[in-house]
Amino acid sequence: QVQLVESGGGLVQAGGSLRLSCAASGGTFTNYAVAWFRQTPGKEREFVAAVDWGSTYYTDSVKGRFTISRDNAKNTVYLQMNSLKPEDTAVYYCAVALGVSTTPKGYGFWGQGTRVTVSS
Repeated sequence: QVQLVESGGGLVQAGGSLRLSCAASGGTFTNYAVAWFRQTPGKEREFVAAVDWGSTYYTDSVKGRFTISRDNAKNTVYLQMNSLKPEDTAVYYCAVALGVSTTPKGYGFWGQGTRVTVSS
């Protein structure tokens, strides 16, 4: 059983930056691909980025602005978010799976989420 805890969300002005962290415990972290999703009220959870054992993946709307990375020694995955836009406002969740998927159904373990608000 893997437990995930996100942190780093907050309120930021458009054009600013935030770094989200996803700390994992209770499993062998290196066995998993890790993804970030985001969700706004009334919408389905949306894939943002993922990292596996050598590659990174991004949805088009964040390419060039967001960077996902992992520190296996710390069992932590980061999402560096730069040039933030109001449309990036959402609750951000991290999740793990045995392989990368861009759909929420591909992930068995989720964190509780961290809220990101980007003001215009």
